[in-house]
Amino acid sequence: MDSEEDMLDANDAESIDDDFDHSYYRNNDDGADAYPDDDYTFLEEDADASDIVALRRPQLNYAVLAETDIRQRQEDDITKVSTVLYISRAEAAHLLCHYSWSVSKVHDEWFADEDRVRNSVGLLDKPMIQLSNCKELTCGICFEFIPRNKITSAACGHPFCCTCWEGYISTSINGGPGCLTLRCPDPTCSAIVGQDMINKFASDEDKEKYSRYLFRSYIEDNRKTKWCPAPGCEHAVDFAAGGGNFDVTCLCSYGFCWNCAEEAHRPVDCGTVAKWILKNSAESENMNWILANSKPCPKCKRPIEKNQGCMHMTCTQPCKFEFCWLCLGAWSDHGERTGGFYACNRYEAAKQEGVYDEAERRRELAKNSLERYTHYYERWASNQSSRQKALGDLQQMETMSLDKLSDLQCTPTSQLKFITEAWLQIVECRRVLKWTYAYGYYLPEHEHAKRQFFEYLQGEAESGLERLHQCAEKELQQFLIPDDSQSKEFNEFRTKLTGLTSVTKTYFENLVRALENNLSDVDSLGGCSETNK
Repeated sequence: MDSEEDMLDANDAESIDDDFDHSYYRNNDDGADAYPDDDYTFLEEDADASDIVALRRPQLNYAVLAETDIRQRQEDDITKVSTVLYISRAEAAHLLCHYSWSVSKVHDEWFADEDRVRNSVGLLDKPMIQLSNCKELTCGICFEFIPRNKITSAACGHPFCCTCWEGYISTSINGGPGCLTLRCPDPTCSAIVGQDMINKFASDEDKEKYSRYLFRSYIEDNRKTKWCPAPGCEHAVDFAAGGGNFDVTCLCSYGFCWNCAEEAHRPVDCGTVAKWILKNSAESENMNWILANSKPCPKCKRPIEKNQGCMHMTCTQPCKFEFCWLCLGAWSDHGERTGGFYACNRYEAAKQEGVYDEAERRRELAKNSLERYTHYYERWASNQSSRQKALGDLQQMETMSLDKLSDLQCTPTSQLKFITEAWLQIVECRRVLKWTYAYGYYLPEHEHAKRQFFEYLQGEAESGLERLHQCAEKELQQFLIPDDSQSKEFNEFRTKLTGLTSVTKTYFENLVRALENNLSDVDSLGGCSETNK
């Protein structure tokens, strides 16, 4: 077992504030809740293409937002604050930025202590200084005497020339999203530089950048929204706390975990996923392989792998030291008297005395650790590849094969949904099965009962999935060949595939439920066994 601590905290979403608009969240056509009350739903009767990568999760409430939805929500929130607090929309936007776009937080803080909020945000209700009526004023940046009609100030009243304002604002906007909290250039002043100043002095290109920063801050600074992490996707997800399941599906069909932003990984928790991903990318397994499969040259210490041949080893240039692979002694001291090219009496004698015990023990531990990791990683990666292929097969089935099958079997496409449902089940089950191997890798070796129960559930689920996949992939092909005598066989195929889909769903429901309960059923069964004794 690795000793890395969990890197992600799955409880962040619990602190989401109360200003949650349920009207944005998905409903069925009949007005009922979009999600049933089942404990776990792999497949719905009316599943469509958007369900390919992650099927519906009953305990989650989330909405996928397009750019127009995000802008509308942002405008609505700004309007709410502006109307209730009797301030301008620009000031309302600054307040919301400061309080992470939480309308309720803005209201609470404002009505608790308006002056403190104004001071902290930089929304001054009156100027700090009054400009004189002189024809020329000194700019606070370039210190030039500038005609009064070319001097401008923010709400604080500090005077700066138009040229300096243009440079100051342009530099800030091109420096990144920090321009959303831009303050007066005077180092002693905290007054905010408002939207009116941006519109007055920024170029069209900089105005567009500023607008984009403001738009993106609505998602990136908001604790209950996140961007979809799929490459090129511009959708965001608004998530409502509750339920404990963080898997969501974007409109682009990418499924991911809202809590850690990795791909959807239920039933494995975010901490286990983080450790597994880190292990897959870390150098630790390279070192384990070197330790398990190589020995250092006795002279230059460079690691050398022996993959065939006798015990006579020669290091690479410029070292070129010749030594015995077993005892690491100079080959010049070896010959027929020490066992020849394929044995070493010195090594065997020293081994009997325990000279190599520690080195051999370390090498054996590294080898066992590497073999165990390889076992789980290969199966994790294999299910990932199988899932990707199943996705491709499903898309091909929906775009080409279903129409052909409908013509050959004289059956409406609507009555062939059982095939699509079977492939949707395969895709989801491959995802679940993949992550069970990461779970199994971190399951403690000493918890024998839990490990046996886990391997039993995993084995049953995997066997069911392989039977379903075989039926959907291989047995279907015979019905895509013109043959008038296949109607009876096709009905038998329909019954078989539907049954396998249902059975596989049950297997995986049991597996998911057990892993989410941390295999606690084993403890209860163990307690019952002890009582019966």
